[in-house]
Amino acid sequence: MSLKEKVKNIFDSVIDVVFSIILVVIIISIALGTFQLFFSVWDLIKLEGITGHYIDIITDVLTLYILIELSRSLIEYFSSHKLRLTFIVDAAIVFVIREILIILFKHKMEPGMLYEFSALLFVLGMIRIGSILVHQYEKKMESH
Repeated sequence: MSLKEKVKNIFDSVIDVVFSIILVVIIISIALGTFQLFFSVWDLIKLEGITGHYIDIITDVLTLYILIELSRSLIEYFSSHKLRLTFIVDAAIVFVIREILIILFKHKMEPGMLYEFSALLFVLGMIRIGSILVHQYEKKMESH
């Protein structure tokens, strides 16, 4: 085995360990976040004026969804040793939508911000479509 292959094996092993640790932390965060979300709903039921507390629940749910998408990306890495861009872009899109919802709910959205977020969502959408097309092309090339 050459030195280059040994270094690559060490690198792959270190990356696997680091991604495993990150995945465990994300799984623990998802479990704790879900547990906390249930208590938030219970607190929401007990309150009389609930309008102001919905944004907290929406934010928590979308944050959990972002963590789930990132964990899916890491799980996909272990099977293919590639990070799938679609999962990462999905998490980014949900994050941007989460921020838009928070700003809109607090009535702090300015027209310029709306245009900026729209452009960002458009670019992320194009990246997502492109990543799907590239993934399908790669699968097609592997089958031939």
